[in-house]
Amino acid sequence: MTLLTVGLLVGLFSLFGILAYFNGPMLAWFAYGALVLGLVQPSLWVWGLFAILAMVFNVPFIRQALITAPIIKTIQNFNLFPKISDTERAAIEAGTVWVDGELFSGKPNFKRILAESYPTLSADEQAFVEGPVEQVCRMATDWEIHQRKDLPPQVWAYLKQERFFGMMIPPEYGGRGFSNTAYSAVMTKLASRSFTHTATVGVTNSLGPAKLLLRYGTDEQKQRYLPKLATGEEMPCFALTEPTAGSDAASLQSSGTVFEQDGELYLRLNWQKRYITLGAIATLIGLAVRLRDPNNLLGQGKDVGITCVLVPSDTPGVELGRRHDPMGVPFYNSPIAGRNVVLPASQIIGGVERAGQGWTMLMQSLAAGRGVSFPATATGVAKLVSRVTSAYSVVREQFGLSIGKFEGIEEPLARIGGLTYLMDAARLYTCGAVDEGEQPAVVSAIAKYQFTELSRHIINDGMDILGGAGICRGPRNLLANIYTATPIPITVEGANILTRSLIIYGQGAIRCHGYIVDEIAALKDNNVAAFDHAFWRHMGLVLRNWARAKVLGLSHGRLAKAPVGGETARYYQKLAWASATFAALSDLAMLSYGGRLKRHEKITGRFADMLSWMYLATSTLRRFEAEGRRQEDLPLVHWAMNHSLSQVQVALEGLLLNFDVPVLGWLLRNATLPWFRLNPIGVVPTDAQGHDVAKLLQTPDGRGHLTAGLHVPSDADQALGRLERAYQLSIVAMPVFKKIKLAFRNGEFSIVPPVGRVEAALRAGVITGAESDLATTAEKAQLDAIQVDSFTLAEYQRIGKEFIEEEITVAE
Repeated sequence: MTLLTVGLLVGLFSLFGILAYFNGPMLAWFAYGALVLGLVQPSLWVWGLFAILAMVFNVPFIRQALITAPIIKTIQNFNLFPKISDTERAAIEAGTVWVDGELFSGKPNFKRILAESYPTLSADEQAFVEGPVEQVCRMATDWEIHQRKDLPPQVWAYLKQERFFGMMIPPEYGGRGFSNTAYSAVMTKLASRSFTHTATVGVTNSLGPAKLLLRYGTDEQKQRYLPKLATGEEMPCFALTEPTAGSDAASLQSSGTVFEQDGELYLRLNWQKRYITLGAIATLIGLAVRLRDPNNLLGQGKDVGITCVLVPSDTPGVELGRRHDPMGVPFYNSPIAGRNVVLPASQIIGGVERAGQGWTMLMQSLAAGRGVSFPATATGVAKLVSRVTSAYSVVREQFGLSIGKFEGIEEPLARIGGLTYLMDAARLYTCGAVDEGEQPAVVSAIAKYQFTELSRHIINDGMDILGGAGICRGPRNLLANIYTATPIPITVEGANILTRSLIIYGQGAIRCHGYIVDEIAALKDNNVAAFDHAFWRHMGLVLRNWARAKVLGLSHGRLAKAPVGGETARYYQKLAWASATFAALSDLAMLSYGGRLKRHEKITGRFADMLSWMYLATSTLRRFEAEGRRQEDLPLVHWAMNHSLSQVQVALEGLLLNFDVPVLGWLLRNATLPWFRLNPIGVVPTDAQGHDVAKLLQTPDGRGHLTAGLHVPSDADQALGRLERAYQLSIVAMPVFKKIKLAFRNGEFSIVPPVGRVEAALRAGVITGAESDLATTAEKAQLDAIQVDSFTLAEYQRIGKEFIEEEITVAE
């Protein structure tokens, strides 16, 4: 074979790749190839060989016998596809594929992405947020709750009266029937008051008996329990975690045994649970146990499986009354136990027909719920930190300047503002999908992980900006209790390490991929025809994504079509490039590692990072469009998009550097990685972009729009109200302070202590009496706002005791 022939064949296979890029059918590839060969190499043996290959690859029964069947045997012999247990299958199949499927495809349809719902509140929902939610926030400060180690009795009463515990329960059962968007707005505002509010209200509306009853309960169970849950007459909890079953919740040891007595079916339950929110005060326990049926009374065999049961807490054998102390945050979180607790089998959620379906119930509920509760709480924290630090950066002065003027403060302030904008965008975008009936399991996992991690970074930045004012506890402190509570949401509803390493990409690689699910099912059933149908289309997708990744890489994404014009168009092109690269590497990893991939958690974690930041970037662009392309928000958009794409780049470089596959890994490290470092998908925001965000965040309009939906006390005797008043006065008096500073620099007056700058400027005729009054009032407010709490030794010893003693007295 001549060198020319070899070159032509290489060119031919490149053309195949281009055809695959356009999703051409296999027959078209060969027809096109035959035409090329006929022109450049009209020898009969080449034609004959090509005709044989064309027949083998395009006649299904020949292809299946000669190619597909040996591929299946190789996959089975070398464990190239992951084996999936029943519990893993339930988790993977839970929920639906949403825009995550677009990002996973390598060729996202941005028109569809931008057409997805970006919701707003109804009039009734908005009235509730501005009325009862505001009122309950006014009823107790975070410091008072911290001292009491509980919500005050009047707050508990008000929460029940206004049906906070039944926000998601339909009106026909006495609830409010709110959307997920409204529930998220309530949680966001409550989070700006205290973590105790959100923990108490959240568990009753998210993963708990009410939600499971609404979806799976019998009519009798709904009628019996939902009206009482809506009003707080029944206080629920859900008990899943136990000492030996934490992240691996499917391995729980809590047991239930079916037995018959007097012609009726009963359950004998034994359990030891921990970390159960509201457990110590619950009247109705949603309990997950592994159900066994020794006599096959249910007709499902002896090992029925994980089952969810409703357990009234006054049932003999139930042990409550103890509580954990999670980081000193005063919400009820408790161990609970049960010893030989006997209940009718009708207490199984959904009735005996639902026995053994508990794991599926939980996974399907988490598929949507995980993307609502904690993301809302984390966004509330982000908005509060944005509000506090933006005001403090203006009010607090050092070296004669507001600290917000210093670049050292601008840097964390920019992160706070940019991430808050991004988080609020993704919060609403995700809620919109859930309200439209989607159960986006992968997106929900992304939201839970990323939001709780980002809020941790934001609160750390906030504490750095406040300095000593952030670490001294007391009624003036705005961030210490939130800082302390930050690890709590990171550990629950799927610990973040587990969520990043296993869930996001572990589910996404199978659930969102166009063909993996079908291939795994065909292998399990040993169905050659079904595997053949999925596998060769998968190979076409692989070729298309690699070709697309190469084309977009060489053009830096510029050949991708953006759905909009203007300053954000380039971000769509980069996202298209990132998606194609992600999809190509994803298929490469699955083909290279096979069934071992899920054990390479550092690799899957980096894939999770790429997917997560593509979703957060997409949400940011969706918000910008949904809000009418507000030009004043562009600094936030630019910062958020550059940060997101830089995180995609970091994850990509980590993948290329650590791809531990012979030969291929060397090529990726030594050829592909250097190219991407020279031609990155994203780079970190510039200092100028950070300056623009920090500057915007310190303006009334900028911070007002960014922190909309927050509880801001009007009472200047409360910490945030006091800081807000000082900020507002500082903004109004700023022209006067600038006039004073300019005159001082020009030598028009001097300052001789104890005379202050305002009085000295007034004496020198630099400012008027009215300006002096305004500046003096602002200075007094500034000084008051930056004070921190202190206590006598006796007062410090008694912090919180008077409230506890008061509660004991009331109880007696």
